Amino acid sequence: MSKDFKRYTVTSALPYANGPVHIGHLAGVYVPADIYVRYLRLTGKDVLFIGGSDEHGVPITLRAKKEGVTPQQIVDKYHKMIGDSFKELGISFDIYSRTSAKIHHETSSEFFGKLYNNGKFEEKVSEQYFDVEANQFLADRYIVGTCPHCNNENAYGDQCENCGSTLSPAELINPHSTLSGGKPILKQTKHWYLPLDKYEPWLREWILGGHKEWKPNVYGQCKSWIEQGLQPRAVTRDLDWGVPVPLPDAEGKVLYVWFDAPIGYISSTKDYFIGKNGKAEGWEKYWKDSDTKLVHFIGKDNIVFHCIIFPSMLKAHGDYIFPENVPANEFLNLEGNKISTSRNWAVWLHEYLEDFKGKADVLRYVLCANAPETKDNDFTWKDFQARNNNELVAIFGNFINRAVVLTHKYFEGKVPDAGTLEGIDMELIEKINEIPNKISTSIETYRFREALSFVMELARLGNKYLADTEPWKLIKTNEARVKTILNLSLQISANLAVATTPFLPFTSCKLFGLLNVEMMNWSNLGNINLLERGHQINQGELLFEKIEDEAIEAQILKLQNAKAENEKLKVAVAPAKAEVTYDDFTKLDIRVATIIEAEKVAKTKKLLKLKLNTGLDERIVVSGIAEHYDPKDIIGRKVCLLANLAPRDIKGIMSQGMILMAEGSDGKLSFVAPADGGDNGGVVC
Repeated sequence: MSKDFKRYTVTSALPYANGPVHIGHLAGVYVPADIYVRYLRLTGKDVLFIGGSDEHGVPITLRAKKEGVTPQQIVDKYHKMIGDSFKELGISFDIYSRTSAKIHHETSSEFFGKLYNNGKFEEKVSEQYFDVEANQFLADRYIVGTCPHCNNENAYGDQCENCGSTLSPAELINPHSTLSGGKPILKQTKHWYLPLDKYEPWLREWILGGHKEWKPNVYGQCKSWIEQGLQPRAVTRDLDWGVPVPLPDAEGKVLYVWFDAPIGYISSTKDYFIGKNGKAEGWEKYWKDSDTKLVHFIGKDNIVFHCIIFPSMLKAHGDYIFPENVPANEFLNLEGNKISTSRNWAVWLHEYLEDFKGKADVLRYVLCANAPETKDNDFTWKDFQARNNNELVAIFGNFINRAVVLTHKYFEGKVPDAGTLEGIDMELIEKINEIPNKISTSIETYRFREALSFVMELARLGNKYLADTEPWKLIKTNEARVKTILNLSLQISANLAVATTPFLPFTSCKLFGLLNVEMMNWSNLGNINLLERGHQINQGELLFEKIEDEAIEAQILKLQNAKAENEKLKVAVAPAKAEVTYDDFTKLDIRVATIIEAEKVAKTKKLLKLKLNTGLDERIVVSGIAEHYDPKDIIGRKVCLLANLAPRDIKGIMSQGMILMAEGSDGKLSFVAPADGGDNGGVVC
């Protein structure tokens, strides 16, 4: 049996302040979190909704360097932009704080200090890439090289954005520094590590044994991480932007952003009470009292941090409660492609709010109705238009408008007497009575898309009721019956005003205004006597308006232009690489080979396992071409093989070489091979 908590602390992932937020962020995190919080408030719960900007880390320093400004100027710009956009969309944070704030630096330092003083860290000396010319250690994002999986020459030291592979700098081929362009050297440096392996038994019991009710995608990812075995993870790094490590021998080191960012939830809570009371007093019960329910709203890329790492940090500290649930969503794609901020393939919130003024609730509705709760989902502008025109306008808005307009037309805008209820009325009332519990159950189990469908079910019931009873025809022969119909229709309208409050707050406020009543709480939902007989309602106004084709075509054109710009960049000639000598080239043993077997690598999208006849031997090569070629179509194909590349393990397969490919302007990979076929083993020179 679930516990009845006295209060709720609800957090949403801190957006990274090196750019604006987009619809993927909204659908994955902020819209569902806001729905949940607004619902809790309507039910009378004590809830604190925490938000803020994540303002540390390498991407911010990279952007600052690119724009020729300071990191602080970057975060100031985007913190304001993001905060303003959230407010305009109706994301109802109690506090929207930031990790560059003094209170956050103090809180993070205190947290680190307690763990350090209690011997919770391991101190290790390791080798890390160092740029001699720039005279600094290089974070992973400051190192670029060739991806060993797909041959992308601009892969970062932590990830290849072309094939999505997670990397380490040591895996990159020909790594170089983005600061100087030179080849980095390995140099020893000291860091502090959180020994996650020591918390593995507790995590196994706490998550795998105690939280089987978590969403399958969350539970499954946690299970995979735990069963693979956890390793110590560095909590500090060599960088000059972030929270300084509060130790005398740690000059030039800051807290790793993954460590200080979740502490931002705690510092934001303190910030809220400082703003409210002038001091932080009162924050602790929201983080240290077992009667508080802690819920993290995040995207699936943050599951490990909020379910494995942050709880381990809290466990190491010893004073904090643990999250009761982490309802992470999957990813939202855009027009069939993955959202990419670097390629401008996104719908940016601040631009949407400018292009579709007064339509914040339309975006909230579409993102919730299409939320990627159990699997990746797709946002298209045509679907956006259809949901607005066919659902919000034609069903919800049509019903409300009819009920209000007919009441003014026949009864001077006053709620008529309910009169005698008939069979169709009783059937409708019975269905209305079932909906509040349906919505509540869905919200409380984090099924917001389902909850919204029940809200729309109520609107559909009202719309169908008016269509079936046709009061505009009955008015001449049976005014008493029309009074009953319109009374019940207005009661449904009042119920919709309550039911939409968590989902469509601006629409709800407008609807309460139309009905000329104060905002109601959740306990009123399901009541068909919310409006008294004779109550005066206001003149009708449209809750929603049609979105025309021109507006949608403009948005599609914007995406097409972004795609065209990316294609231009692809076509552009890549900058010349550093000069090499003939001796350097002769070190490469490139030979003609034939593919004799090909198959997909299990649990990957991009990798093929190839068996090659090189004329000298038969060998296995793993190549990232699965999205470009079907295995059965390339058997017998002649290729060029870099034959003396050191073998390396890729997904448990020892790959002995690299297939040479050429990338076209459309991103399509093509085999590099001799025009006349050539003999296996023939040397390319």
